[in-house]
Amino acid sequence: MNASLDKAYWLGLAISVVLPVLVGLVTKHVTHGGVKAVLLLALSTLNGFLVELANPGPNYDFGTAVVLSLVAFAIGVLSHFGLWKPTGVSDKAQTALGGGTPAARTTPGSV
Repeated sequence: MNASLDKAYWLGLAISVVLPVLVGLVTKHVTHGGVKAVLLLALSTLNGFLVELANPGPNYDFGTAVVLSLVAFAIGVLSHFGLWKPTGVSDKAQTALGGGTPAARTTPGSV
């Protein structure tokens, strides 16, 4: 059995890795993490459905589009926490378009 992926799937995979940086560009440091997660989920869903639409197969498969969306979201979350956040790219992306600087974090009881 010879398994291969079309170019549309590879492009969707590459876009999934970059989506967290895009979310960082359009949000600020003070934006709640849940809002960022929902935005990433929405962009991942759009990515999954567009990849299935661009697939040169004979017909559109809704189930495959849903699976691609979930995979895109998982890859986005993993690339954010495994690549973009540790290297500082997430913070730089949020600061790039007027996102401000990260707020100083205080612990309870500190002045």
